[in-house]
Amino acid sequence: MRIMYVCEEEEIEIGRKRAPGKCPSCGGKVEAVDIKARGIFCYLFPLCFTIKTKYFCTLCSKRLILNSQIHDL
Repeated sequence: MRIMYVCEEEEIEIGRKRAPGKCPSCGGKVEAVDIKARGIFCYLFPLCFTIKTKYFCTLCSKRLILNSQIHDL
């Protein structure tokens, strides 16, 4: 078990690429965005770095969640 107190999380975009599939809402193209997140402990020093991939629709800008990511929440 891990308990972490993070005061701020800074996210920096690393890159974008086209992902397979289409948006279920509008039928637009899906774009995968790689993000480097850095947790900062009480505005003093960085704790950890994590790289996440988030998916967005290029037409409606809606954030999309994969079925495999639903079980991780």
